[in-house]
Amino acid sequence: MKLYPTTAALALASGSIAFATPALAQYGSAPPSQPSLSQPAQAPAEPAQGGRKFNISKQARKEIVELQTAVNAKDVANIPAKLAAAQAKAQSADDKYVIAQLQLKVAVDANNEAAMAQALEAMTQSGAPEGGTGMIYVNLGKIHYNAKAFDKASAAFEHVLQLEPSNTEAMILLAEARNVQGRTGEGVALIQKAIAAQTATGKKADEAWYKRAVALAYNANLAVSPTIAREWVSAYPSPKNWRDAIRIYQTSSKLDDSSLLDSMRLAQATGALSGENDYFRFTNTLVNKGFAGEAKTVLEQGFAANSISKSRPTFSQLYAVATTKSQGDRASLGASAAAALAAPDARKAMVTADAYYGYGDYSKAAELYRAALGKSGVDKDLANLRLGMSLARAGDKAGATAALNAAGGAQAEVAKFWLAYLATKA
Repeated sequence: MKLYPTTAALALASGSIAFATPALAQYGSAPPSQPSLSQPAQAPAEPAQGGRKFNISKQARKEIVELQTAVNAKDVANIPAKLAAAQAKAQSADDKYVIAQLQLKVAVDANNEAAMAQALEAMTQSGAPEGGTGMIYVNLGKIHYNAKAFDKASAAFEHVLQLEPSNTEAMILLAEARNVQGRTGEGVALIQKAIAAQTATGKKADEAWYKRAVALAYNANLAVSPTIAREWVSAYPSPKNWRDAIRIYQTSSKLDDSSLLDSMRLAQATGALSGENDYFRFTNTLVNKGFAGEAKTVLEQGFAANSISKSRPTFSQLYAVATTKSQGDRASLGASAAAALAAPDARKAMVTADAYYGYGDYSKAAELYRAALGKSGVDKDLANLRLGMSLARAGDKAGATAALNAAGGAQAEVAKFWLAYLATKA
């Protein structure tokens, strides 16, 4: 990828790259109606954009004026000699900085990034306060990056962060440099830092930052991938983003069937089920794990939404199996619930609660998950997770939050995704 120098240090009146008012026009040599640099040094003009006054030395004034004249006239044949003469006469930090600004204008006019880099380096080495601004180092780093001088680019971006620790642009740029240097983990951490810094100001971080961090982390198989995906979808929730975030979690983690189902149930809750692969994977796993009634319900929802077709043999056959296996199941749930509540162990309560959840009776499912938590042999993490899921679907945000926060162990990560979903609800 190419980085484009776009900040004020490279702003030009003409061309796509912007540049501040031409250097010496700020100091009074042109147009003729303004004070001229040939006037006494103690009376320089104010810079056009409100910066400090520059004191051009008497020894270099003539050569700098001649250089500016050549630059403004685009007198390409004479600019090199005029530049050399001005550089030879430069006495002060201000002299050197102004000459470097003019040198930069010439380079931008010529669209010569190597020459831009030389001019920006001259600015940084001038000794003038303006030469040490983060803006200049940002542009210098971009040009080094484009030239594939990644170590130099990194050094420039690092210098920006020394000057301006909260400069999020420099964090993002340094992240890109770190990635091409083979230090992707550091790059991802820098983007996360930029997101946190932007969020701390009360402004929402750009979605592109989240997407870039997710892509880098996922492609590098970093363990942080699901976390970044969850943060991304929390900031920018949409069915498509939920689908991508859930798939990243699924493929980045070694999920058992239980966690896979609970992540697919989240996809269903967020409207993120999309296409044949999602529906087949979800419903086939449901049937194989004994949740035929839920599989039948999900397939019917898919048919109604035209997301899948009942005429497709794969789904017509799966629907037939789910229908056959679930016959009489719902009618028997009342008796099963009564027996489960009376049983001393948690197994029957969990199984019956799962069935109620699959049929969309989330309040009854929550009642049985709560009952299971008070019985022997209960997996408290799983029971709290599914209690939280049921309460979330039933609209009990406070109760769901408490239950999901209590789900730890192997259920902790999927519980965090459900909490992210819950946070998007009113």
